[in-house]
Amino acid sequence: MMIATDLPSPVWPIWKKVLFRLFFIYLFFQLSPWNWVARIPVLGYPARCYSKLMDWAVNAANAKFFHVAPVLVPTNGSGDTSFAWAELWLTISLAVIGCIIWSVIDRRRRNYSVLNYWLCLFARYYIATYAFVYGFFKVFALQMAFPSLHQLATPLGDLLPMRLSWLFIGYSTPYQVFSGAAEVLAGLLLLYRRTATLGTFIALGVFINVMVLNLCYDIPVKIFSMQLVLACLFLLANEAGRIWDFFVLNKPAATGSLYAFRYRRKWMRVTRIVLKVAFIIIVVGLQFAYTFNIYKSVHKAAAEQVIRNGVYEVTDFSVDHRSIPMSLSDSLRWQDVIFEDGNGSTKTTDTLF
Repeated sequence: MMIATDLPSPVWPIWKKVLFRLFFIYLFFQLSPWNWVARIPVLGYPARCYSKLMDWAVNAANAKFFHVAPVLVPTNGSGDTSFAWAELWLTISLAVIGCIIWSVIDRRRRNYSVLNYWLCLFARYYIATYAFVYGFFKVFALQMAFPSLHQLATPLGDLLPMRLSWLFIGYSTPYQVFSGAAEVLAGLLLLYRRTATLGTFIALGVFINVMVLNLCYDIPVKIFSMQLVLACLFLLANEAGRIWDFFVLNKPAATGSLYAFRYRRKWMRVTRIVLKVAFIIIVVGLQFAYTFNIYKSVHKAAAEQVIRNGVYEVTDFSVDHRSIPMSLSDSLRWQDVIFEDGNGSTKTTDTLF
């Protein structure tokens, strides 16, 4: 391999090699690098084959061992379906089994410095990708919308915990923009070697907050948020010595070597720059443009509404041409109607409905 590296080449202790093998296999499945090029016509075929193989493996493993549910619900808008939990148990099981086999076969290896560099590189860009995706949506206040009139008219006790948290964040546009800006800042810092560690710290703080919200308010993105936090912790664990010296022992931290990687061949250096520019254009530029277009379309649709948003009192209500007078005991008569964003809802005394 025509690659020169400044990475240290010490002899790793056994526990470090075992942990690396375990996390390498688990993160390999989590990061799914083959899915990064799935939309390219030729390269998309392996990704589709892997997806079919994983679907079969998850269902088979669940039927034989995990028994998460008799019939697995595939992933959809919710990231915590029974299929997703069965897939998580399968991934952990494969990581443990693979680690044992790898440790037996490759027990004489001194270290995995080079392989660890590539894993950390993919983890960096994986975290950065979702920091930009979620960050831009929050910057334009699109992920958590301001409470609608329908929601404000709903009794507080009827709201699910997830909806309550969504309304809490959406109520304050400045707070949502601030949280999105923190995610975008983390993504930008992760793109560059010298600021990658700082970006990882910021991303960890942001995604721990997201993970705790998901866990405490039953938001169905628990697995994914925990995986983002795990990826951040993995990157910081690689620099645990420097972090411990600086923050705990008050000692000068050693120069970071995690991303100190050089390429001798010119075509390798050119390829690295081309791929990085492509990532910035696709993930940063196009994602920003996509989110901004959604922002414009939302506000354009609101401006073109025929009926103005508002709560309209029902003064005349008839059924089969028979006028029904206002009565608080009548559970069928409409009391008011809410029109908002092309939708409508009615209020009656029927609390069950």
